[in-house]
Amino acid sequence: MKLPEQQLLSSSTDQQATTIMLIIPPLALAALTLQLTTTYEQRYQCYTKAVASGERLVRAATFSLTIASIIRSYKRKSIELFFLNLVNRKLTEEEEKLAWDEQHAFGADTLTKTITSMQGFYVKAAQIVASRPDSIPKEYADALSVFTDDNSPLPVEVIKGVIEKELLVEHGEQFHDVFEEFDEVPLGSASIAQVHRAVLTKKYGHKEVAVKVQRPSIEEKLMGDIANLKQVAKVFRGADLPVDYYAVFSELEEQLKDEFDFEVEASSMERMHNILSTDESGAQRESPIVTPRSVPALVSKRVLVMDFLKGIPLSRASDMMKSKGIASDGVEAKLFSRKLLKSLTTSFGWSILESGFFHADAHPGNIFVLDDGRIGLIDFGQVKQVDRDYRETVAKVILALDERKSDVNPEDLERIGNTTEGLGIELKDDAPVYGHAAIAMWLFDGSVEIFPDGYDENETSPNSPVKAMKEFPSDLVLLARSTVLVKGLARRFGVRWSLSQEWAPIARRVLNSGTQVTTKGTVEQHGESKSHRAKQQLKVWSEQKAKYIVAHLPAFMKKKALSAVLKHQQKRDTKKHINRG
Repeated sequence: MKLPEQQLLSSSTDQQATTIMLIIPPLALAALTLQLTTTYEQRYQCYTKAVASGERLVRAATFSLTIASIIRSYKRKSIELFFLNLVNRKLTEEEEKLAWDEQHAFGADTLTKTITSMQGFYVKAAQIVASRPDSIPKEYADALSVFTDDNSPLPVEVIKGVIEKELLVEHGEQFHDVFEEFDEVPLGSASIAQVHRAVLTKKYGHKEVAVKVQRPSIEEKLMGDIANLKQVAKVFRGADLPVDYYAVFSELEEQLKDEFDFEVEASSMERMHNILSTDESGAQRESPIVTPRSVPALVSKRVLVMDFLKGIPLSRASDMMKSKGIASDGVEAKLFSRKLLKSLTTSFGWSILESGFFHADAHPGNIFVLDDGRIGLIDFGQVKQVDRDYRETVAKVILALDERKSDVNPEDLERIGNTTEGLGIELKDDAPVYGHAAIAMWLFDGSVEIFPDGYDENETSPNSPVKAMKEFPSDLVLLARSTVLVKGLARRFGVRWSLSQEWAPIARRVLNSGTQVTTKGTVEQHGESKSHRAKQQLKVWSEQKAKYIVAHLPAFMKKKALSAVLKHQQKRDTKKHINRG
């Protein structure tokens, strides 16, 4: 005789068995049908899509729960401090700051651990946020900066497998037919791909190259991640945040679609090389930065073989300078910072104003300090094209800023505001009258000390010009990333830097010459005189000669020469600022 518990168990087991028997035949039939009507690769794709969909839900839940727990911890801290002030005694300003610093440290650590475990686009999002240290608490900026160019690398066997499938099988080649050397330890491992140094065989030019290999099955994972981030950003869109991350992630979602196709990236690299090395007249000019070029025979959708740039990412430059005994406040460091700002400013100015085609993902992880002292820029997976009308509007804003008599003159502010409105910026109903002018200054002029209408340059301030916008126009999102990157670097270096002053000659030339750059980066028409080109070529020759002479001076003379150059640059910048004031 069965006990009640045994009867219940037996009944439950019988029901489960019956249910299983009802389910198994349809599943078996579906599996057999799939087996007979599809190829192995089609079945594998179905499987990976199913896994990706399930994984996306898990990742969305994990990230959302992390954000929710961080928010709850801030609410608990607010309540804790409220009762401490109410019941115990009023905390001093220093004690309250210490309490919030500890809270920021906790939140930053929690977020960093989650992103580290999840990888994917969350890493790229961390890069975006970390590139704006002035808009978030220091604890978050420091914690998230580790994601600039370091991700967990894939085993080299997996990487070689992708290369063989993408490049070699179709042409019947073996790995050793293409690569004479291939470093097993990657140069860098990012959210989409990782890069290895290699040397090609004589058949392919026998040169040192960088091999960029896409992570398997990464596209679905990252597109799911960015959809999750958009949802989180949408929830906080009405909050008092310094940046509209929903607009940023929406624009990046569009840009990211092309980033999975390395053939498109190779084309973008070639186009950028043409833009930077050829002026409006079609004559060759010295590019302000070094960009790699692809090896055309070794490019596929998921593998890109390109020039190897010898150097280190800007994110590691500080450590390198310390190891060489170069003081951060010394002459060499200050000259380097100005050279870096000038190189980036000129390259962005040429590409944005002359062609409307520019690098849209510049950050300290893909800006390189090369062994020969030049500045390099890599990773052209994210680029942006704006039309001629838009870039000419940007040029007009630049000239309005550069030609203003002061930062408070009403006529100048009205002119700046009217041109800036053409960028598609809409202000909130309660925004002060000179909101557009303040936004233009925030975007393009880091030398401004006092903003009009009581606006504050600090993006975390409630009076930040960014807060006056209803939303960021999509065309402006990635352009602003470029300008704000340069501004942020200048602030970090302690250099007063005005993009509008640096870009004004380019803007004037573009508006006066009627230059139209084609989609291939070549020039269709021009209005520059031969004398102007001769002056430019003489200037380049003079600068190169001066660099050579200084480089070969004895140490004590070199230091004096560099000091003199630095003083001259600082005096020139101060004079520009005084003339405007």
